[in-house]
Amino acid sequence: MLTRSDEKGRGSRTRLTIASWLLGAVVTTAIPSVAAAQGCALCYQSAAASGSRSIRALRNGILILMVPPVFICVGISYMVYRRRNLHNEGS
Repeated sequence: MLTRSDEKGRGSRTRLTIASWLLGAVVTTAIPSVAAAQGCALCYQSAAASGSRSIRALRNGILILMVPPVFICVGISYMVYRRRNLHNEGS
């Protein structure tokens, strides 16, 4: 059986873990050198030579293609979080 102090400690550890993951994600995406390291020279030259409308379309396309994987990862993480102790409840 868990006492109230155990439950309180568990909740604060969970919040601390979530906060540290969020901080890591923000720091990783905020560093432009990490993001710039993903492009190849040919793609960069091709995108730079196109007009402003093409560049805007390329950026919008990248954002649109990022949405489904983010939702899939969030959904799987939520399911894992909700079912993390399911195997202990059966015994």
